Amino acid sequence: MSTNEELYERGLRVIPGGVNSPVRAFRSVGGTPYFVARAEGPYVWDCEGRQLVDMVQSYGASILGHADPQVVSAVREAAGRGSTYGAPTEGEVLLAEELTARYPGLEQVRLVSSGTEAAMSALRLARGVTGRSRALKFSGNYHGHSDALLAAAGSGVAEGVIGTDVVPDSAGVTAGAVVDTIVAPYNVVPTLDESVAVVCVEPVAANMGLVPPVPGFLEGLRAECDRVGALLLYDEVITGCRLAPGGATERFGVQPDVWCFGKVIGGGLPVGAFGASADVMAALAPTGPVYQAGTLSGNPLATAAGLTVMQALDADAYEQLETTAKALATGLRLAFDAAGVPAVVPRCGPLVGIFFGSEAPIDFDSASESVAIGRYPAFFHGMLDRGVALAPGPYEIMFPSLAHTDAHLEQVVGVAHEVATELARSA
Repeated sequence: MSTNEELYERGLRVIPGGVNSPVRAFRSVGGTPYFVARAEGPYVWDCEGRQLVDMVQSYGASILGHADPQVVSAVREAAGRGSTYGAPTEGEVLLAEELTARYPGLEQVRLVSSGTEAAMSALRLARGVTGRSRALKFSGNYHGHSDALLAAAGSGVAEGVIGTDVVPDSAGVTAGAVVDTIVAPYNVVPTLDESVAVVCVEPVAANMGLVPPVPGFLEGLRAECDRVGALLLYDEVITGCRLAPGGATERFGVQPDVWCFGKVIGGGLPVGAFGASADVMAALAPTGPVYQAGTLSGNPLATAAGLTVMQALDADAYEQLETTAKALATGLRLAFDAAGVPAVVPRCGPLVGIFFGSEAPIDFDSASESVAIGRYPAFFHGMLDRGVALAPGPYEIMFPSLAHTDAHLEQVVGVAHEVATELARSA
């Protein structure tokens, strides 16, 4: 049996940084990443046999919990018929029907293989439909790693500047790639002009910690887009089918023109989707001039898993998710208070975050101030050492699933109190 250290050393020789997504390298928290050997329900086990209560849940993709028997059965059955065809299947039609039935105004979707691909394609679609070039995004909102949107991103990037002179977050992204990208502060309604094709927003920011929209923000974006004829794009890769059956659109009552989806709709397999009204989607090839394609788009394993998950998310499931997240957030707040550690635990529906400090951030600047306090790495490792896995980065959030019971929450909260007490002693 290989140890985490051994696998990491081997990975470093053949994979850049030893990992296939940067945050997994533990650079933000220090130490050696754990390598997952298997997972079930609320747990993951690393390659050394250590059992961890997993609050990451593949960054929200596993809303039913890991290796849900219904999902495993659906994937196994689909795999027995073949893993990919490069041809249409009934499964992709069924998944598209399920999505469009949940979201008022969402009449058609195009399935892709990741959230990054969805956002990249949706941006191209918006530019093609409007005939305009400029896109506005918000500082700390992450829309994947396509060049035009990789500026002032959150999550593992967490860099960039605010303003019209935008600096790319990555080497290899040219200044020309973001010359038509505008970056504005989150939770402030910007003033647009007729050069703006689309406003891209996480309706609940979940890549700079958890920052909900302030009252009037989404409504203001809708009104401002309508005023100048721009499209409003909701990146619901995280919030889609999680905040409610109809995601942020249903929860806040503000409807965008374009949606991006991922995570939950793939049931733990690689998938993404973008969609809009039939009129907007008519601009997409093969019926229109905006080109987009993908050999693995509508993959039959992913559509089988995604459809199974979405059909399991009934009213009772959403009530349970909300109750679980509320109990987790309340318990964590009490744990920090009892330990005398200033911290806030924001919650929006079934999403839960942690910020150290006494004020809840409302934008990327205030979120960064919390991160700069520097307590998250010690908190992360204290939790991990006691059997609770959080995301290895201070800009990520927690994703309680349907598999997390009261007993699991009590364990997480109890461990958090122990770790917070240690933090207070070392302050």
